[in-house]
Amino acid sequence: MDFLPVSKKEMRARGWEQPDFVYVIGDAYVDHPSFGPAIISRVLEAHGYKVAMLPQPDWRNPDSVKEFGCPRLGFLVCAGNMDSMVNHYTVFRKRRREDAFSPGGAAGKRPDYATIVYCGLIKRAYKECPVIIGGIEASLRRLAHYDYWADQLKKSVLLDAGADLLLYGMGELAVVEVADALDSGLTVSDLTFISGTVYKTRRSEDVYEGILLPSYEELLQDRKKYAESFRVQYRNTDPFTAKPLIEPYGAKRFVVQNPPARPLTEQEMDDIYELPYMRASHPLYEKAGGVPALSEIRFSLTSNRGCFGGCSFCALTFHQGRIIQCRSHTSLIREAELMTRDPEFKGYIHDVGGPTANFRAPACEKQMEKGVCPDRQCLFPKPCGNMKADHSDYLKLLRSLRQIKGVKKVFIRSGIRFDYVMADPDETFLREVCRYHISGQLRVAPEHIADPVLRLMGKPGNEVYRKFVRRFERINEKQGAKQYLVPYLMSSHPGSGLAEAVALAEYIRDLGYMPEQVQDFYPTPSTISTCMYYTGLDPRTMQPVYVPKDPHEKAMQRALIQYRRPENYELVREALVKAGRQDLIGFEKKCLIPPRNMHKAPSKRRKKKSK
Repeated sequence: MDFLPVSKKEMRARGWEQPDFVYVIGDAYVDHPSFGPAIISRVLEAHGYKVAMLPQPDWRNPDSVKEFGCPRLGFLVCAGNMDSMVNHYTVFRKRRREDAFSPGGAAGKRPDYATIVYCGLIKRAYKECPVIIGGIEASLRRLAHYDYWADQLKKSVLLDAGADLLLYGMGELAVVEVADALDSGLTVSDLTFISGTVYKTRRSEDVYEGILLPSYEELLQDRKKYAESFRVQYRNTDPFTAKPLIEPYGAKRFVVQNPPARPLTEQEMDDIYELPYMRASHPLYEKAGGVPALSEIRFSLTSNRGCFGGCSFCALTFHQGRIIQCRSHTSLIREAELMTRDPEFKGYIHDVGGPTANFRAPACEKQMEKGVCPDRQCLFPKPCGNMKADHSDYLKLLRSLRQIKGVKKVFIRSGIRFDYVMADPDETFLREVCRYHISGQLRVAPEHIADPVLRLMGKPGNEVYRKFVRRFERINEKQGAKQYLVPYLMSSHPGSGLAEAVALAEYIRDLGYMPEQVQDFYPTPSTISTCMYYTGLDPRTMQPVYVPKDPHEKAMQRALIQYRRPENYELVREALVKAGRQDLIGFEKKCLIPPRNMHKAPSKRRKKKSK
């Protein structure tokens, strides 16, 4: 077992003269199943294909993509585990100083819009070689999309990149089908039939049962058209019910999205996660100190994929879908036992989960035969009567992991859905979480407390969270434990005005907890919330939505969440005055700030040097 080759020298050491695929990735090469490129490359290897890895080529040097020459079947391109623009910029469009997916955390190892840049380099070097793009960046930009960083509606990345085919979603099934088709002698332009792919065509009439979306030109002229188009896209993310989507560009060019790939079976999930990963970053990064992102997940277990939570600001519906896919207990236990043999393992499994840790089965039995409901959510605005809230399987898994020799503690860090917990009448799960699986704090994501904002977020009403808090406190009190909930809160989400931001500040006052970090809403591609941000409409209802875009108002909303900080005083005062809430300025217990600045920041005067 070894890493896949990252240089011609390593390729020749394997006895290869030419790889079948060259995989260009924006991250450093980490061969661990929490990294998408590792999974795709190992899956191809398991099906008999030779894959060479080309991590973080120098985009300033056109020759950087020529390391292995022209591959036999094509180039695969992935910007990395994150969208390259999210990786590079904060919500305030300021450049990040570090990149956890690069050697030593160094920034600047990949370009902005990495998928487009890498494809340009490849096409200039090997014009006729097929280029297939995938990963989260390509997946969420597969059709026309709003780009927050450029503040404009962009074309499908398939067109802007000049690539030949796009794989969306997790991609294991699609990439093998693509590889087999190319290996059989089909050209990449023939590959119009594969689920989970997007292709270009000049003959839309050849698309069977396709749904014609508004053209890109129409979308540019009318934002309402974009909201309508997005709603159609959102309703066609299920592999059992989705139809092909056709997006016109001009009169004779079309981008076609095939329906998603089917969900993986438990056996397929097991097979994928038990491939011969090195579970480490490539040795070439040792001098730089390795790849920081690996340390976060090295001793974590991925137990599931998909999420039926349906949060508006999350792109999981578009990427992994709403149908839960799980690994078997046997597979997860084997991986945990493998961890215990690692010399650096200290006895702590950092996480057992996925997008949502406590989802271990589809929301209801019919989903695996008929798909998810296109116009209904499983948990929102209240749990569906057909949903089965049951933690027994997850509990059994956690208990088994706790019994493994060498395991001291099993944490849950990927987050639990508190509304799903509350839908389960059996409190055993929460009792065991409090006793065995947290260490003083449990992170949960109410996101807000104002019901109008929560409705737009696709989150349950505030009363559900309050009931969860009471249950959590009661269980901990009974166990004699002093443990706390750490809520994730978001400012400036569509629908949140100053009145809602003040209400959130009052909640924090009553909570007695001051968040160290506040997440401003980040309009990333292909989420309902981003569609609201761009169009001012909720695509589900087509009703107008207030969108806070002014930087100063956003700063006020953010400051209100951290109203105790002295440096936020003026912004908080201005926000309270504008919201007509001067009653919160004073010395009474309910007040947020005093009537004058009594919390001045420490003086920044330089101390005189002693002689």
